[in-house]
Formats: sequence, C-alpha cells, structure tokens
Amino acid sequence: MSPITRWATHSRWPLGAGIVALVAVAGLGLGSLGALLWQARELHPAMLWQEPWLAAVLRFTLWQASLSTLLSIGLAIPVALALARRPRFLGRRLLLRAMELSLVIPSLIALFGLVAVHGRRGWLAPLSDWLGGLPDDYLYGLSGIVLAHVFYNLPLAARLMLQALEEASPAQWRLAGQLGLSRGVLWRALEWPRLAPLLPRLAALVFTLCFTSFAIVMTLGGGPASSTLEVALYQAMKFDHDLALAALLALTQLAICLTLWLVALSRGGTPSLAVGGRPGRPAGRWWRRDAQGLSRLTDAFWLIGLAALLLPPLVAVLVAGVLGLPEMPRGASLWPAALRSLSMAFAAGLGSLALAVALLAGRQWLRDRRRPLAAALMEGGGQLILVIPALVFGTGLFLLLRPRLGSGWEGYALVVLVNAFMALPFAMQVIRGALPGLSAPERRLADQLGVRGMARLRWLQWPRLRRPLALALAYAMTLSLGDFSVIALFGSPAAPTLPMLLFQQLGGYRWQGAAATALLLLALVALVFAALDRLTRHPPRHRWRAASPQGRPDARLP
Repeated sequence: MSPITRWATHSRWPLGAGIVALVAVAGLGLGSLGALLWQARELHPAMLWQEPWLAAVLRFTLWQASLSTLLSIGLAIPVALALARRPRFLGRRLLLRAMELSLVIPSLIALFGLVAVHGRRGWLAPLSDWLGGLPDDYLYGLSGIVLAHVFYNLPLAARLMLQALEEASPAQWRLAGQLGLSRGVLWRALEWPRLAPLLPRLAALVFTLCFTSFAIVMTLGGGPASSTLEVALYQAMKFDHDLALAALLALTQLAICLTLWLVALSRGGTPSLAVGGRPGRPAGRWWRRDAQGLSRLTDAFWLIGLAALLLPPLVAVLVAGVLGLPEMPRGASLWPAALRSLSMAFAAGLGSLALAVALLAGRQWLRDRRRPLAAALMEGGGQLILVIPALVFGTGLFLLLRPRLGSGWEGYALVVLVNAFMALPFAMQVIRGALPGLSAPERRLADQLGVRGMARLRWLQWPRLRRPLALALAYAMTLSLGDFSVIALFGSPAAPTLPMLLFQQLGGYRWQGAAATALLLLALVALVFAALDRLTRHPPRHRWRAASPQGRPDARLP
C-alpha cells in the first residue's frame, strides 16, 4: 500500500475536521452568548415584567406562540390520520407536494400569497363581505399571525406524523383489519402509540419557530399591540441602538427556547426533519373496511380543509407573478438583488455543508472506535444551534465582533455566517443516514479487490453521498435565500436581497413589482432544487476496473 493510500485510509483527518468544526460552532456560539451576557449585565431581568411595555410584549409572544403551536399540532393529527387512512384519492400526490413546498418557500412569498387571498382586496374579500362574519382586517393582528403560522407549521407537523404512521408494520394493520377493530380501538392501539413519542419534540420545534418568527409578525402584526420579542429586539438594535436591551431580549428568548427544548429532550422520540422522499406508501389494505360511512366524510373534511389552506396562496403567487412579468425588465434593483441573494445563499450553503460533513465524519470516526460519549458530543454541537434563534445568534456575533466589524460587505459576510450556522442542523439531518459509508462485508470485499483510498471514496462512497449532499445544499441555500430577519438587521436597504426588496415593495404598496419579485424568488428556489437534483441523479457512465493483487483487471465496479 502506498503512503498516500495508507494516509487516506487510516488517517485521523475525519476526527481533526470534526474537532475544527466543533470548536468553530461552540466557540462562536459560546462567544456570542458571552457577549450578550456582558452587554446585559447592567439590566435586571425583572424589567421584563415590571416594565409595562416589555411585559405586554412578553405576554403576547408567549400567547401567540402557544396558540399557534396548539392549533398547528392539534389540526395536524386528524390531517395526518386522514392522509394515512386514504392512501389513494385524486390529487393526493399534489397535496403532499404542496405540503412539502410550503416547508421550503421563503416566508415573504407565503405572506404575499396569504395577502393576495385573505387581504382586504384578496380573493376571499367578496365572500367575506357576503357572509358578514369576518372583519375586514382579520389578516392583521393576532388572527393573521396565527393563520400564517398554521399555514407554515401544520404541513410540517402533519408530514412528520404521516411519516411515522407509514413506518408502522403492514402486518399490524392487516391484523387490525382482520379483527374488525373499531376506529377508537385502532386509535388507542396503533395510531396513538406511533404519534405520541413525536409530540414533545415536535411541539418544541413548532413553538420555537413561532416564538422566534420575525417576517410574519413584521408584516401582519398590525401595530405595537402585536409586537413580539423578536421584533422588539430588532427595534432595539436597528432604531434605538440600545444594545443592552437587545441583549436582555435575546437572552430571554434563548432561556425560554432552551428550557422548552430541555424538557422536550427528556420526553419522547426524535422526529426526522428530512421530510420528503417518496410520499404516500400504503401500509396495507386495512383501510378498505373503513372506506364508507362517517369516517369517509370526516377524512374528506380534513383533506379539503388542508387543500383550502395551502393551495390558494400558492396559486395566488403564481397568478400574480405571471401578471407582474412586465415589471421585471423595468426593475432596476431586481436583478442585482437576485444575484446578491443567490451568491450569498451559495456561500452559506457551502459553509453549512462543510460543517455538517466535518461534524458527522468526526462522529463516525469516534463511533467506529467505540467512543459513544465523544461521538454524541460531536453531533450535539451542531444540533445545539437549533435552539438558538437566528436573530439572537446574529446579535451575539455582532456584539462579539463589533469593535472590528465594519459596514458594507462585512455586514453581508456576517449574514452568510449566521445563515450557514442556522442551516447546519437541517443539513446534518439529511446527511446523517448516508455518511456511515460501507458495511463491514463491503469493506472486506473492497480490500480484497484492491479498492482503497481515493478510489474507494470515488467509486463506492460518493455514489451514496451525492444525492444527500445535494439535498442538504438545496435546503441550506433555500433557507438562506428566504432569510429576512438577519438581513433586515445587518443588511443595507440601498443594496437589498430579494426578501428585503419584496418587503420594501409590500410596505410601499407596489403590488406589481412585489409580484414579479415573489415569482423570481420562487423560481430561484425551484431552480436550486431542480439543478442540484439533475446534477446528482445519474451515476457516472464510464466504468473503472479494479486491479487484483497480481495486477490484472478482473472486476468491474459501477
């Protein structure tokens, strides 16, 4: 074996890369937390409930997040059950694709669609006037914020629950059908045991997303009465320049989210965040005995309700975007904003992907050498970012780097860094299953065929890694493309990204320009997924001949 091959096979570079990534993540995370603690040392936490305005902001933040979480999880349960019970109906695949699309589209695009449907001049305005039961401004304030949060988080919760139900053994469902179990017994014996372990962490995830929501509250809040901690933090940083108050609000957010996650981690199982794949895999033929009667009507009710929630805003974005196409050539700031967004998203995606691969490679190296505690610490370092809101992390980094942080490109570099860190848990979740590599029999066979070093990586491991890596890069780039909270704090209005430009156009009531911007942003999201999927779909067409120890080619490996 050559020295290069021996180094590639037996070196400690996965451990070294994992340690470097862990030090970077933990160092910046703890450093930002230390900067927040140092800046807020002169403020007393009692201000949060003694100051009337801060107390009102804290109460509203907790109330809207709790209500949004309760409705999202509560409505997702019957929706997931209806999808699991009805594995075949017209439009099921389209509905599942719409659920997956709602998870990745930027928040401002979804807000554009919700305004087009539920706004004062939206599609539902004539129906609302005819019924007379809804106020004209129901889209703004608490009701609008909760509606937008349910639009985002109900599909996430329902998709994860459906995934858990479809992973059940088909033999259990067949036995239940043969025994003629009633719907109530099926729920207690089969369905609820599959869903119950997911609920604590799923509820913590949805609550964190609603608690730290920024663009939705900024757009649909409707005034100071609907302000949240995230918006108050932004105002303290951007307009009041009160760094101490911003640090106190950031620490409050972090304490609440971290406490909730500590409780959730001690209860229940882990939902897989890598939703997608091949939807709608039937569990068996047990549903046919329940195809008629009241259950059929209730399932249809929930599925029609889900379609009415998801499809009109998505269709509204497409329709308004097509009508706004003539505005694209006249948008002088549109194309520079698109190039700026795409380049920043690509840089953040590559950074997140590099960190994820390094941490998971180090974890696998430690697992292979039977060091489970160190492996768990290596992986947990990347997952810890999930409990730190983006604006909190960005604020801490800003305070940490403030003496040396300038303006212009340095502010955008900070945005790229924060987005790369915030996408890290999602990238790790996607790559985790593919990174362990070859099994022991496969490694022995590769050694016998003389496939070692870079050849093993290229021909045996890379075909398993290319699609998960592409999907992780697509998720990371999409999260960065749709970011508004961090770019609103550290970006420049004179040089906006697409989300910032869309927010400016919506705030200035430039509807046609906003429609064109929303369509271009949605097209970029679709283009990122389509391009990465296309580039990694087909394996290499040529073949490589592995040499035997005697040097003659006696095996062909795809």
